[in-house]
Amino acid sequence: MTKEFNTANGHKFLNISWKLLLITFSISLVGVALLYSAANGKMEPWAIKQLYTILFTLPLIILLCLVDTYLIFKYAYVFYFICLFLLVLAEVLGHKAMGAQRWLKLGSLNIQPSEFVKLAIILSLARYFHTLHSNQVSNFKSLIIPILIFLLPAILVLKQPNLGTAAIIIMISAAIFFVSGVRIWKFALVIIAGLGILPVIWQFMHDYQKQRVLTFLDPERDPLGAGYNIIQSKIAIGSGGVLGKGFLQGSQNQLSFLPENQTDFIFTLLAEEFGLVGVAILLIMYFIVSLYCYYISFNCDSHFCRLASVGVATMLFIHVFINIGMISGMLPVVGTPLPFLSYGGSNLIASFLGIGIVLNSQSNKSLKLTKSL
Repeated sequence: MTKEFNTANGHKFLNISWKLLLITFSISLVGVALLYSAANGKMEPWAIKQLYTILFTLPLIILLCLVDTYLIFKYAYVFYFICLFLLVLAEVLGHKAMGAQRWLKLGSLNIQPSEFVKLAIILSLARYFHTLHSNQVSNFKSLIIPILIFLLPAILVLKQPNLGTAAIIIMISAAIFFVSGVRIWKFALVIIAGLGILPVIWQFMHDYQKQRVLTFLDPERDPLGAGYNIIQSKIAIGSGGVLGKGFLQGSQNQLSFLPENQTDFIFTLLAEEFGLVGVAILLIMYFIVSLYCYYISFNCDSHFCRLASVGVATMLFIHVFINIGMISGMLPVVGTPLPFLSYGGSNLIASFLGIGIVLNSQSNKSLKLTKSL
């Protein structure tokens, strides 16, 4: 029995897509280098912590690849309710910073439940739609539960407030709904309804969130306040030119003109120091990661694995799209980190666990899961 178990795990280990893991690992190491630069050539306080998190997470990914997919399927709802509970706990007992209550403080660790709830929603929706027959997907009553699965966390996240993550949750869910076979006209109804409640959402938005939207439309209206980050970001990106100013040579960064250059605006630091060439290489790496995740998803025999991989691929793609749109002034600043690159343990671990889910699906792509709960 032990020999068969070891053989099965050995087969899974050999089937791991090491290329995908290598690319994401490489991006994360670029992130460590940029965090070193953000601290003016020091490993403290960000680069060393990020490196430790990477080294801690990599064995978890390998373990996740070897886990029986049925266990992920079986405990998807349990994971969801744990994350939902943590979101509620963050709302009640969460640590408040920069006007948002998103973190749970456990000793010296700050955990951001909203990063993990995205994975919980992906797995729960994948499990739910896996159990439905094709004729049930078009039944509106069958869509009530999956709508609640993503809507409840989205509301809790919006209250923190975290507009960016709430939007990402909705877009990830929409992608899973679409691949599951939900009719396009139902999406149209949701979009129309969403547009109709925009004035209501505006009334519930915090003043600083409204200011961000107005600043997005015209950054120059408050160049030393709400528009400062975007203006300095554009200056840094433009000054990088084709080849960049060189590692540790970014004047906007070294002279501390770039706020949050270790988190949301880390891409700006890359553009200034490595120029258009560095930006192009990073975007190509992100494109390969997303495309390969989608490729794996559509080669899975299991509907659960297919939907889970689509969810992760969409999550990573949307994160990159929003972050780059945000720092270039094409989208409002909503505080969305760049996967594998930005400083932050919760986002880094969640991103790598997402890759682990995709790799698990890839190593079990011929697996057939029953539709029973």
